[in-house]
Amino acid sequence: MKKLKVSIPGREYEILTDGGILDRAGEMVRKTVRGGRIALVTDENVMPLYGDRVRGALEKAGFSVRPVVIPAGETSKSMAMLERLYDEFMSFELTRADAVLALGGGVVGDLAGFAAATILRGVDFIQVPTTLLAQVDSSVGGKVAIDLKAGKNLAGAFYQPRLVLIDTDCLHTLPPRELSGGMAEVIKYGAIRDAALFRRLEEAEIREGLPAGTEEIVCRCCDIKREIVERDERDTGERMVLNFGHTLAHAYESAYNFEKYTHGEAVAAGMCRIALLGEELGITEPGTAKRLRALVRKWGLPDAIECTPEQYGRALRLDKKGEGGSIRLVALKAPGEAVLYQIKKEALLELLSREVRE
Repeated sequence: MKKLKVSIPGREYEILTDGGILDRAGEMVRKTVRGGRIALVTDENVMPLYGDRVRGALEKAGFSVRPVVIPAGETSKSMAMLERLYDEFMSFELTRADAVLALGGGVVGDLAGFAAATILRGVDFIQVPTTLLAQVDSSVGGKVAIDLKAGKNLAGAFYQPRLVLIDTDCLHTLPPRELSGGMAEVIKYGAIRDAALFRRLEEAEIREGLPAGTEEIVCRCCDIKREIVERDERDTGERMVLNFGHTLAHAYESAYNFEKYTHGEAVAAGMCRIALLGEELGITEPGTAKRLRALVRKWGLPDAIECTPEQYGRALRLDKKGEGGSIRLVALKAPGEAVLYQIKKEALLELLSREVRE
């Protein structure tokens, strides 16, 4: 079992990674949660696969468990679903000594985490991510949120979990599209912080949709995020590099009503577009965009998605890295090194509106 410790002022927690760790979830949660109730939030896809297994492990450790099963998909990150979770928690008589456990992908973790952060002014929160994207990214770092009509993740909080349990065996039940979507975030970590990881992914053999040495790669991604979050928990500077490709990804997701492209697919296309822009602006080392586009295509991801200037403009207006008329664009200097580049929103929109030059 691999262990990482995240140290935030006022809060420390462990990220534990191992195949089969779900069967030991109860004993590990018992070391962390002092109360006797666990609200287990999962979705309709994950519940048949792992719900009873995790519930059994928790009950074996002496917990009373209330499963709360939500519809799968981005539409569950809503105010209506948040209210449903509140009602479930209160009917279960959850107290501040108890905990909420998120079993699933990023949608489940974001929604359950925001509910945990706000019910009773905050109860303990456990992340048990079952998708590759959630394991390498969204389960670590304490960003929790729901979507509003105006846009994605606009109502949220910084609320660190008490424990993250990553069972890499869960990856074997994911469909190919979910695996490739998670690989977009893995590629992101290599692109922004680890040139050796980037090269490893370029050279790696694909085995059942995953690179050789998956567990080690998952841990490396978590460690990169740990390092960044410890220095900038509240996303005021360095942590923004974790959003490489995400500003445009949110535009792509919204443009197609969160139905045509997964988050990972949108991030992949967003990273490639920004790499091309970076080269045009003289920020990014020539040839970087070509390498990045080849890498995302290797993992079955799109390197471009059509989007109108109006859709780009809306995403830029809502982006949380914006300050007045400017935005801090996350760009690459070269694979393994990201930078924040201040640019006027109008200037960026003009660049995005041009035909792509390869």
